[in-house]
Amino acid sequence: MACEDDEAKTGGAAEGPRPDAASGEQAVDPKTAAAVAAAEAAGAHSGESVRIDSWIWAVRLVKTRSLGATACKGGHVRVNGQSVKPSHSLRIGDEVRLRQENRERIVVVKRLIRKRVGAPVAVQCYVDNSPPPPPREAVAPAGVRDRGTGRPTKRDRREMERLRGLMGGGAGRPREH
Repeated sequence: MACEDDEAKTGGAAEGPRPDAASGEQAVDPKTAAAVAAAEAAGAHSGESVRIDSWIWAVRLVKTRSLGATACKGGHVRVNGQSVKPSHSLRIGDEVRLRQENRERIVVVKRLIRKRVGAPVAVQCYVDNSPPPPPREAVAPAGVRDRGTGRPTKRDRREMERLRGLMGGGAGRPREH
């Protein structure tokens, strides 16, 4: 009878602890959990810092660390609104903005890591506040010319620049009368 009372209180017999849907817990894959533990072990300990170029590479925002350093040098990486050098120290809670390929990635640092980790673990190291990428149809294709038409003329080049919006609405220099 005591077992029946326990079953009625817990809601089932011989069930282990279940994640509560209201608390937002999710079942974690054992491989992911092991990778997270390894990343934390390799991560910065209290009081230590991580370079920005190393961190954006470790969380897979750029393909190589040297590309991360080049992006920093080119002014494409901003931390808390300021352009930074590749050696800038990163802290938890910093907002990192990275411009790449007609898109801006906006992430907030949750965890500092030094070594590159798998994609499921990398996603847990930041909060992604980026706007969604534009649909592929919205991105204008590069100027495609028919085969055998030769180089574009000056007039063709100006039309292409006007279409791309490089000359500010097609108006070059104002004419002098």
